[in-house]
Amino acid sequence: MTGLEWLKPAVVLGSILYALIGVGVFWLSFVVIDKITPYKLWEEIIEKRNVALAIVVGATAISIGLVVAAAIHG
Repeated sequence: MTGLEWLKPAVVLGSILYALIGVGVFWLSFVVIDKITPYKLWEEIIEKRNVALAIVVGATAISIGLVVAAAIHG
């Protein structure tokens, strides 16, 4: 065994596929969260400069990312 098994095309393509699936699930989760809130998150954070909401959305994004990463990693 060499130490370069991770450079095989199947492994690289699998990693890219899992990354794309993870980003897609993350994006879909964020869109769902945006839809169930009573206001538009982007407008509230950017235009009204709601720092507290930005912190909550950031924490939610990190949480969703951790769940997606754990699900992909196994």
